[in-house]
Amino acid sequence: MTAPQMQRSVPEILEDIASNLTQIVQAEFRLAKTELKEGAEKVAGPGAALGAGVVLAFYGLGFLLLAAVHALSLAMASWLATLIVGGVLMVVAGILISAGGMKMKRVNLTPDKTIETLEEDVQWAKQQIK
Repeated sequence: MTAPQMQRSVPEILEDIASNLTQIVQAEFRLAKTELKEGAEKVAGPGAALGAGVVLAFYGLGFLLLAAVHALSLAMASWLATLIVGGVLMVVAGILISAGGMKMKRVNLTPDKTIETLEEDVQWAKQQIK
């Protein structure tokens, strides 16, 4: 024996589809929010190194400028010491900026899971409409 089939009306079917689509869209927003949060967490470390490198570069530039002033007005030992400090800071800044920049390039901020599930949802919705 076959079980009796329940016949649903078109408005009931459309209501179910609308309800399911609402739930899917809400889930997609939650997924996108989670992926973006994870991406931001990945960028925090390299961003801090990059920022620290930029700050040190400004300090290094300040020391190099101070060294030029000392070179013109003071004895050799004083400006040479300032030049050495500024040069070391510039080297450290260059290393930090380079390392932070390379790490930033490796971070993928594209919400891949969200895009994939959205494509699946579109396919599901097309099948439901047929």
